[in-house]
Amino acid sequence: MDAISFIQEQVAHKSDLPSFRAGDTVIVDYRITEGDKSRIQSFRGDVIQIKGEGQTKTFTVRKMSNGIGVERIFPLSSPAIDGISIVKHGKVRRSRLFYLRDRVGKKARIKERRIN
Repeated sequence: MDAISFIQEQVAHKSDLPSFRAGDTVIVDYRITEGDKSRIQSFRGDVIQIKGEGQTKTFTVRKMSNGIGVERIFPLSSPAIDGISIVKHGKVRRSRLFYLRDRVGKKARIKERRIN
């Protein structure tokens, strides 16, 4: 075992986050601290990529806000993530959905994957 993986095991906190993949629509509850107050803000959008492994794993969520695309990158092992809930599972054929940036309207939709 090398030193980096040993340190990552020691620092890792156990999380009960659901497993999701690119194309899924998720709601990320993120804790925001402003001064001495903290609040939980929800960010709902489509997962367009998941990258990294272990402690460095991140995922990017994209949403449309007033006709403008907003993307946010969340580290999966962040203690600021309060929870992730999956709204729907998307049916996509690739793991990086950057083509959604150029699509508008009905072309930007992702089909729903049925889970038994």
